[in-house]
Amino acid sequence: MLQSKSFVKKTKQGRIQKVVREHYLRDDIYCGFVPCSACDAAAERKLHADAAAILVVDTNVVLHQIDLLENPTIEDVVLLSVVLDEVKNKNLAVFNRIKALCTNKARRFYVFANEQHRDTYVKDMVGESSNDRNDRAIRVAARWYQSHLGGSVKVMLITNDRDNKKKAIEEGLNAETVESYVRSLGQPGLLDLVVVPTSGDVTMEDVEDHRPSKKKVIYSEHKPMSEITSGLRCGIYHQGKLRVNRYNPFEAYVGSESIGDEIVIRGRSNMNRAFDGDIVAVELLPQDQWHESKSFIADDDEEEEEDVHLVPNSADDAPRNTSSTQSTVGSSAPSVSSRPIGRVVGIIKRNWNSYCGSLQPMPMPAGSGGVAHALFVSKDRRIPKIRIQTRQLENLVNKRIVVAVDSWGVLSRYPSGHYVRTIGDIGDKETETEASILKFTVASNAVTTYLKKLACKNIADVTNFVHPGTPLDEEAAQRGTSVYLVGQRIDMLPKPLTEDVCSLRADVERLAFSVIWEMTPDADIISTRYTKSVIKSCAAMSYVEAQARMDDSRLVDPLTVDLRNLNSLAKIMRQRRCDRGALTLASAEVKFEIDSETHDPLDIGIYQIREANQMIEEFMLAANISVAEKILKHFPLCSLLRRHPTPTKEMLEPLLRTTSSVGLNLDVSSSKALAESLDNAKSNDPYFNKLIRILATRCMTQAVYFCSGDLNSSEYYHYGLAASLYTHFTSPIRRYADVVVHRLLAAALDIAKLPPIFQDGPQLTGIADNLNYRHRNAQMASRASVELHTLIYFRTRPTDTEARIVKVKANGFIVFVPKFGIEGPIYLSPKGDKGGDWVVDEVHQRVTKPGSNISHAVLQTVRIHMEVVEPQPHRPKLQLTLI
Repeated sequence: MLQSKSFVKKTKQGRIQKVVREHYLRDDIYCGFVPCSACDAAAERKLHADAAAILVVDTNVVLHQIDLLENPTIEDVVLLSVVLDEVKNKNLAVFNRIKALCTNKARRFYVFANEQHRDTYVKDMVGESSNDRNDRAIRVAARWYQSHLGGSVKVMLITNDRDNKKKAIEEGLNAETVESYVRSLGQPGLLDLVVVPTSGDVTMEDVEDHRPSKKKVIYSEHKPMSEITSGLRCGIYHQGKLRVNRYNPFEAYVGSESIGDEIVIRGRSNMNRAFDGDIVAVELLPQDQWHESKSFIADDDEEEEEDVHLVPNSADDAPRNTSSTQSTVGSSAPSVSSRPIGRVVGIIKRNWNSYCGSLQPMPMPAGSGGVAHALFVSKDRRIPKIRIQTRQLENLVNKRIVVAVDSWGVLSRYPSGHYVRTIGDIGDKETETEASILKFTVASNAVTTYLKKLACKNIADVTNFVHPGTPLDEEAAQRGTSVYLVGQRIDMLPKPLTEDVCSLRADVERLAFSVIWEMTPDADIISTRYTKSVIKSCAAMSYVEAQARMDDSRLVDPLTVDLRNLNSLAKIMRQRRCDRGALTLASAEVKFEIDSETHDPLDIGIYQIREANQMIEEFMLAANISVAEKILKHFPLCSLLRRHPTPTKEMLEPLLRTTSSVGLNLDVSSSKALAESLDNAKSNDPYFNKLIRILATRCMTQAVYFCSGDLNSSEYYHYGLAASLYTHFTSPIRRYADVVVHRLLAAALDIAKLPPIFQDGPQLTGIADNLNYRHRNAQMASRASVELHTLIYFRTRPTDTEARIVKVKANGFIVFVPKFGIEGPIYLSPKGDKGGDWVVDEVHQRVTKPGSNISHAVLQTVRIHMEVVEPQPHRPKLQLTLI
């Protein structure tokens, strides 16, 4: 049966064009019910005979109740094609989740192509909105199921739309709201998963909020999109992604291209219900309101307390200090910031996710089984507390749970959400590890490193097994990177590839992609060749084993001699990089010794970098630079490169202020000048130079991936490496960026065709953005795992040790503990006391107690006591106190 669908559209040239499409209708589309005798016996059947009811759900139920639908209790659900199409257009993430349910053979979710069935297709009616037409199509399909199955099973339409439900009942259909259907199942815990309907829908039943009514407007209404669009066009508003300070959730930043600077947002009121990652519209405050506030260590009265954490490896990890000019000593007048201060006036795109955390401790209500109102506290301190309703409070106390956000009105201090699932007990290692992974939304034993570089750099040929556009490729692209946790690795690719087929093992032939250099003894490159290859590595060694070979003067076998020759070349290459201005920074990477039975940490220390590590690093850097030059030459508009932005003077200002206070002047005019200054930073303290380099590291932003066509060539520069071009080629097993680069290099060598995706600029930009996002989250998950194991280690080992002051504040200071690679607050005044007994000298970075000779200065060594305390039950934390 043939139907015609016609519509008009506007072309790029502005012409109005009528489009007529043929729509074929069939009668061989089957219902999917197992006992049905009317349908073809060979047809797919997923709806079981023992079903209490066949559920037909509308679009909004899928969009808003996906957590409920994913619960195993909900089965025998019909997903209409009209619903799936609408969900796909409105929320791709939800579409992928419902699609996964439909393709999961263990779940009874059946897709019915109602738009192609002769009996369920509906024509558009004059004056009918698309939403009303789709609701009518859903009712028609539900009525067809009811007629088709007769009385063999009940067919029920599930909708929270009051009008749709009313019409369904008038048409003789069984219709229920989500809440009333779930209530009929007799499982009160399931009601926690139900999202409270928004205005205009059917309201939740029997849920009475006994809290005092609070009608005070807390937040400003968001501007409508029409006003936001107009304001952006006129320059009144500025668009950007909101990033909440990881160490101060009451401060956020919006990078704005329209003003070429980062706008600072201070306070929940000015954030105006925006979440980290939201695309927002911002209005600048008058310049006379761009004031800096005095710097304190946050305490409980401010809801957030500064915790002990790993030492930051970049400015992205470090606590932000937005002060660009400091108040003079003794001055109470606030300074004016050189950076713009603003407030959020609208949300352009939400970034709400599910969050992992626990309920805020509260007294148990009298009775049981009723609705309790609780506050959820996320493990990610950037996320505000979330108000939820639960009927199983006693089961959720002291548990790690997952909660999703539903709404946030102007009358509510906190957003509203719903319970999704329980992970496990607070403090349990497996629970906390899973929570860390969920916290950073990432999809890694000490990994043995194989030395496989003799006259060339051989990289596993992953793209021979991972082809563009395949499900394996799409999953790898989504994951972006492998994730390394303490004692655990979450691979980007399946283990048969990572641990066998693509692993360059000793004495085993493997496919590889090689960069081959012809070099002089002085490490001058005579020629470079790129080729696919088959290699057979002569040995597999860890860094420790390779270093031991090179250091053992008794060994003169060919392998050891080759290692020493490679190391000699690497030293020359490294010196040349440094002469060009490459930075030698430092980090405090922690390494654990893990108990093989309990998997608890037995010892903790700083990871040691050896010459063997540096040797491998030099050849990997050389390969990455060579490949970057090759692919950019052939594909100037679609190469995936990596850049490291030059730090601004403002970013370096905390470092300069610290070094100046101890009489050290750093030249930061260029990377070369900074590198030379760091080399000359000497003191009687043997740890002084490394500490300065660690402080310099935290002033840098992280390097990022980008598409070459998105930036000018002057912006390609990698500041840290002092390289005009750079990319990632050497780790395709664990980084998807390297997979992309391998495909570019193969196309440049005419080994393979360039995949069509490289012709799509916006999609390439999206890939680069996702890689940056996934890489960042993987790093944060790794840091969270280390912090968890550090807490476990110190739980039974109170320790006294040395620490260095790295920042002074009005009521204390922040210390770095070199032995364990962590930093945290030391309070000089009781929490809640704003430092009235102490005076801060910003110029000399010193805090002094008036009327005494007691003072503490930045970089000073202090003795501290470290132990795990529980200020609240089941919520342990590492506490540092001054001895």
